[in-house]
Amino acid sequence: MKKIKFILAGIFILFLSVGIMAQVGPPNPPGEHGGDDDVPGGNAPIAGGVFILLGLGAAYGGKKVYNLMKKDEEK
Repeated sequence: MKKIKFILAGIFILFLSVGIMAQVGPPNPPGEHGGDDDVPGGNAPIAGGVFILLGLGAAYGGKKVYNLMKKDEEK
């Protein structure tokens, strides 16, 4: 049970740190930038992919915890 609490606390801290680091603005344009509003990288949205990966990771972790609890129940 201690191990499960430790894992859940780690996951909670991970989610908090991701939320804090996601608040960064776009980078400054290079020195020879023409002055238009083009941001290097083409304003590529990465937030959707990050949330998909976090969701899949949470599902995988949930499955692992479920299997661990089920295994402990059988003993």
